[in-house]
Amino acid sequence: MAALPLPALHASHAGCWLRPADGETRALGKGEAVMAAADTPLLMVNAPLVATRLGYPDLSGLDLLELFAFIHPARFCVPTPKGLAHALELEEPKEGDEVPRFLQQAAGKLLATCESPDWAEREGAWSTLQSLARLRWPWAGVIAPCIARPDRAEKWLFSRLPEWEEHGERPQPRQVELPEDAVEQQLSRLTGDGSEYREGQHHYAQEVARIFAPRDKRDVPHMLLAQAGTGIGKTLGYLAPASLWAGASGGTVWVSTYTKNLQRQLRSESARAWPEDRPDGSRPVVIRKGRENYLCLLNLEDALQGGFGGRAAILAQLVARWAAYSRDGDMIGGDLPGWLGTLFRSRAIKSLTDQRGECVYAGCPHYRKCFIEHAARASAQADLVIANHALVMVNAARGRDHAQRPTRIIFDEGHHVFEAADSTFSAALTGMEAIELKRWLLGPERGSKGRRRGLSARLADISSYDEQGGKAIAAACQAAEALPGGGWLQRLADGEPSGPVEELLAAVRATTYARDESGGQEAGYGIETEAAQLDGKLVELAQQAAVALAEIRQPLIRLGIRLEAIAEDAPDWLDTQGRARLDGVRLSLGWRIDMLGAWEALLERLGGPASPDFVDWLAVARSDAREYDVGLYRHFLDPMEPFARTVLAGTHGVMLTSATLCDRGAEGEDWDSAIARSGARYLETPPLMTQAESPFDYASNAEVLIVTDVKKGDLAGLAGAYARIIEASGGGVLGLFTAIRRLRAVHGRIADRLARAGLPLFAQHVDPIDTGTLVDIFRDDPSSSLLGTDALRDGVDVPGESLRCVVMEQVPWPKPSILHRARRAANGGSAYDDRIIRARLAQAFGRLIRSKDDRGHFIVLSSAFPSRLLSAFPPGTPVTRLTLEEALQRVSASVWVEREDATISGEEIKP
Repeated sequence: MAALPLPALHASHAGCWLRPADGETRALGKGEAVMAAADTPLLMVNAPLVATRLGYPDLSGLDLLELFAFIHPARFCVPTPKGLAHALELEEPKEGDEVPRFLQQAAGKLLATCESPDWAEREGAWSTLQSLARLRWPWAGVIAPCIARPDRAEKWLFSRLPEWEEHGERPQPRQVELPEDAVEQQLSRLTGDGSEYREGQHHYAQEVARIFAPRDKRDVPHMLLAQAGTGIGKTLGYLAPASLWAGASGGTVWVSTYTKNLQRQLRSESARAWPEDRPDGSRPVVIRKGRENYLCLLNLEDALQGGFGGRAAILAQLVARWAAYSRDGDMIGGDLPGWLGTLFRSRAIKSLTDQRGECVYAGCPHYRKCFIEHAARASAQADLVIANHALVMVNAARGRDHAQRPTRIIFDEGHHVFEAADSTFSAALTGMEAIELKRWLLGPERGSKGRRRGLSARLADISSYDEQGGKAIAAACQAAEALPGGGWLQRLADGEPSGPVEELLAAVRATTYARDESGGQEAGYGIETEAAQLDGKLVELAQQAAVALAEIRQPLIRLGIRLEAIAEDAPDWLDTQGRARLDGVRLSLGWRIDMLGAWEALLERLGGPASPDFVDWLAVARSDAREYDVGLYRHFLDPMEPFARTVLAGTHGVMLTSATLCDRGAEGEDWDSAIARSGARYLETPPLMTQAESPFDYASNAEVLIVTDVKKGDLAGLAGAYARIIEASGGGVLGLFTAIRRLRAVHGRIADRLARAGLPLFAQHVDPIDTGTLVDIFRDDPSSSLLGTDALRDGVDVPGESLRCVVMEQVPWPKPSILHRARRAANGGSAYDDRIIRARLAQAFGRLIRSKDDRGHFIVLSSAFPSRLLSAFPPGTPVTRLTLEEALQRVSASVWVEREDATISGEEIKP
């Protein structure tokens, strides 16, 4: 394997190195590196990250990640030199000055793959390369000599993809009981011979089996709340009875998660219970996500045929390569590399999915090959469907799905069900939502690219066939002119709103700015004010807007009635695909009618008394002082009420499980809080409850250090503390922040210093990398550290040496929003705050110890950490208040101990 003789550049916080095509590697400054990159295309890894390191956003070159995505589509690779070395089975570079030579070797190996007869992903490569050459992809000329023209013409992507097949409706499941010995045997089979016997896991599995018993009363499911400590083997604990029931009953179990990481873990673990495929070729295990996660083939075709330009067009070609080899077309958290979209500095990835319900269903020429339809139909025949909380709730709320409605649901990460329900069962009348509704009704504004069509175009045949339906469409489209159009935000800022809805939003904006007392205006954050004691003019504008919305909703209702009548007494020309298209339109129509009704209800209440069931407010959404939306919001005071009515009541058995399901107060587990946040109190019978303690020895393997001498507001002191902790730990630090600005400021102060010490630092909201890929990089390099916000506090699974220390910048107090204030008042005041904080601390602490061999420190940089919050940590965990210097001594001492494979003990300082 020969190295590719092209110059290569590597830039990090530690420095820059350049290696010419036929010379030696040398160090150089950022300015010289930028000049070298501007003169000639250079080999590099992750060009956007290199550009960030150099402070040169226009950087371009020969990015090996693009080459990897072309040659090995749908294959995992951590987007770093080390990760690339592992993916290509090459020796990894140890120091920064070794990276440029490695890049030349890696490029050579990738090109050698193209020439190999064993290249598994050869099909379609030559044709795609011709398109990429016309788009002037930098790699095209380099690769062209290595890929021979095939003897036969290659099939177009859309003719290669398999079609889904129709299946008969699955019969309702048999009513079965699960014997204890059968559950025990199934769990033993899944865990395997020679595995460690965990008493808590076996007890947990028996408790879970109870939700699969036949239901005694309509709308009253068997409900279990299960607190499952980290390390008991929760996943196999519920998959054992679930797989046993699915096999015996012929039914489907849905497991719902909150994070994509757990979905990937579940797919892996389910292989112990089910084969990849059944003898008939169908899949017993299917992952389901919302439509916005999957590649839309019609959007891709539009992009490939000129809908995208520039770099986005190159991305579309690489996505087409991936689509031919993808398992299921999942673009967000599936087998599409998370870093691929960020390489092109565009939002083109989202443009290739169905973001706003614009699907034309059977009207699409690729309907029979659609990834979304594949997943929906496969789930109807599956034994196990792995989904997410939002999808389960949205499907239940909208009342339609290709699969049968789930009757046995396990909500893993159950502590997030409240948040998911709060989002699902809310209403937001904002400018962005209104303009999307207008585009759905009328199509895109003049001059916009894309194939999106309005309602009239989608139902042209119906309009010509059914006079009443045609009139309803025309009336709805005419009324939609009252909704905001392009440039609405600027018109609001200029004081020149157009139409009743824009006039209302202008009044909302003015009122919010006038009343806001949060300090967010000066800081550049979003601002809000409660929808109370409103000016008469605003109330009048709200009523006018409500009338305008009703004029849209009423003809849509009439249209829905006509479509239903046509479906029941279909004309001869309406074939099977036409029926499917009508069903799709009726589904989209239904939830938009519901949305309009919710908007009207919100507006009609503004002039009257507040409803005790809802919290309403006005808000201006801003990012870095830039406005991007304005609107009115309505949330249930307790979203578990609609959750119980819409989701729980329709099930026969349901479980919420988590390691942090219950609050842990001074007197132990508080099941009342778990019941309140599960919806169980809205059911006729009380839930079953069970608890399995973690088998981990927290007293020996973990320590909570509360540092008391880092002053709040001292940014330099905070940055210095983080840097010294990372140095003492030798990397492996997960830093959690409650404010993005402080995160960015700390990263900017310490990243170069740490990199020079061989301790790379990555950060959310700084590095141009998606969160999932940042975690992959962190997991792959034990010397690296990662800074982040809420997304990293929960759902991040990094066992082993890569995560040795978690540092929180301060106590994670709840954001004092209007919604939080209302719920706080209704749920015990400060005690409600404490429950939220303890939950956040428990979730963050849970990142530290993920296996029995893990060890580490949990550090909070807070001089005033309330003792009442200490119960958030597992019983027996040592908690120490101390100075930063003392904390550094403990961290460095534990690192030395681990390296020497020895143990020491010390006296605990009581808080």
